[in-house]
Amino acid sequence: MAEMLPAWVTNGTAEGTEPDGDAIRMLNTLQTNASYLEQVKRERGDPQAQLEAMQGFLERSGLKVEDLDRLNIIHVTGTKGKVRRVGGAVGDWGTEETTAVCGSVCPCSGTGGLTQLSPQGSACAFTECILRNYGLKTGFYSSPHLVQVRERIRINGQPISKDLFNKYFWLVYNRLEETKDPAHSSMPAYFRFLTIMAFHVFLQEKVDLAVVEVGIGGTYDCTNIVRAPVVCGVSSLGIDHTSILGDTMEKIAWQKGGIFKPGVPAFTVVQPERPLEVLRERAQERKCSLYLCPELDDFEEGCQALELGLAGAHQRSNAALALQLARTWLQRRGCQGLGELKEVPPSSELLGRPVPLAPAFRLTDAMIQGLRDTEWLGRTQVLSHGPVTWYLDGAHTTSSIQACVRWFRQAALNQDKPHDGSEVRVLLFNATGDRDTAALLKLLVPCHFDYAVFCPNFTEVSLANNADQQNFNVTLENALTRCLENQQTWTRLLEEKVGQGPWLPSPPRVGGLLQPTPARGSLLLVPPAPRPLNSSALVFPCLAQALRWVAQGRDPHLAAPVASGAHPHPAASSGAVLLREAAAVRVLVTGSLHLVGGALRLLVPALSQ
Repeated sequence: MAEMLPAWVTNGTAEGTEPDGDAIRMLNTLQTNASYLEQVKRERGDPQAQLEAMQGFLERSGLKVEDLDRLNIIHVTGTKGKVRRVGGAVGDWGTEETTAVCGSVCPCSGTGGLTQLSPQGSACAFTECILRNYGLKTGFYSSPHLVQVRERIRINGQPISKDLFNKYFWLVYNRLEETKDPAHSSMPAYFRFLTIMAFHVFLQEKVDLAVVEVGIGGTYDCTNIVRAPVVCGVSSLGIDHTSILGDTMEKIAWQKGGIFKPGVPAFTVVQPERPLEVLRERAQERKCSLYLCPELDDFEEGCQALELGLAGAHQRSNAALALQLARTWLQRRGCQGLGELKEVPPSSELLGRPVPLAPAFRLTDAMIQGLRDTEWLGRTQVLSHGPVTWYLDGAHTTSSIQACVRWFRQAALNQDKPHDGSEVRVLLFNATGDRDTAALLKLLVPCHFDYAVFCPNFTEVSLANNADQQNFNVTLENALTRCLENQQTWTRLLEEKVGQGPWLPSPPRVGGLLQPTPARGSLLLVPPAPRPLNSSALVFPCLAQALRWVAQGRDPHLAAPVASGAHPHPAASSGAVLLREAAAVRVLVTGSLHLVGGALRLLVPALSQ
């Protein structure tokens, strides 16, 4: 099959992968040890084996599980902050979704956890920023990264420097090399390695606390090796990673509750009734107290509306969770300035819940400032570049896409049309893993996009100069196949919506794979077909080409698109004219945090410095 594809497809992921002494490139070779998702699938039936494997790697690196108790960890999970010290539990999960923090561990779980990518990453970010405003030195471990891998390990809100990254990478790598045992795996996989490295960074840099975001789930996540976090959190739950966590909210809730620890308080936000009951049962089983967070409205009673650094109505529940996590951490560490508790009658929605309601409290200036100052790249982020406005959100589950749509419609679609010309709306989308892309795309149809653009997460066709975003577990060939399938799905959804529309024929299949036939210099992948393609759905071989076509030279950070190659596409020409002449171009980039990260690398070059 490979010989049927252009050279840039078959060779694009092979360049620049040899270790050359650079820590990031060497780190990338650990991806070949095993896909983290596949590893978790194999090991999920035996949590003890997970714990022993992670303990073994940790001890070979020079640490013991007891050392993590000094990190004051805040542990967070959910459907994808910085705190003082967080404790963890046992497990090893996917590269995209683990967040661990050393110092003071406060575990948090959910389909996005207390700082996991989507909701959980945002909750972690709020928590970290609040505690940093108390003058504490914070550690923050999250995943995945958007532009540079150093983003995963932060001190006082900033990614660690390249010098620190190199120092601790080689410290851990060399210790593991020196302690190789033929009877055991010589090196942990990519995500396990970074988790161990984060613990070393936080301990040796003497952070006051660590906010640790769970990677995937909780029970089997490698961040769950933390045994005594200060507090745990579970953000809003959603359906994600079903092949690992289960295909129902109840099964997912069971996995998220795996980070609960005996005697460690845990908090969650409003959840559907049955998943909330499962969390309650897990808390009882693990002898921990679980509380339901009051809504942010309860904190605002009698005062001004709170200003949040992260946009979107869904961020209010993340902020409410962060307030409880931060206050609990401060209380358990004997800190002052906690904020006076106040009696607030629960809303009717919270009455009769199986989990007791935590009290609201008067917010301190540090808490208010922390919520206002929180930043989290790639989540409800807006970049205004002249006539082109980019709306970036790494939503990748049905619940987070729904929240993204609400945010985008309010931020962009509800604005008045430009008085001096037309407005063009563009969707730039990709999804990875086992996600139901048809379900995600269906939620985006009501936004009334003029064009839908699909491309892989690779910034360029050649990855030789993009070590931070190399992924050896995904081939460009497979990624392009999925983009073509998404193009078909989008066309079908539009036809179902209007009852008629241009017909998109299925591209010919060769050996079971969709067969694109692009010329090397062409902008688009155009499957040969006897009938016209849908004029509003386009596929590009990489992010750079997709962004350049959308911007048409009107974004100062992007070059103008090159001329089409051997397969001109009617939408490329007609769309280019509309995009060049529109008074406003509004582009939503969503479906994958990796896609958003690649877009940020190109749209904000300073992030790569």
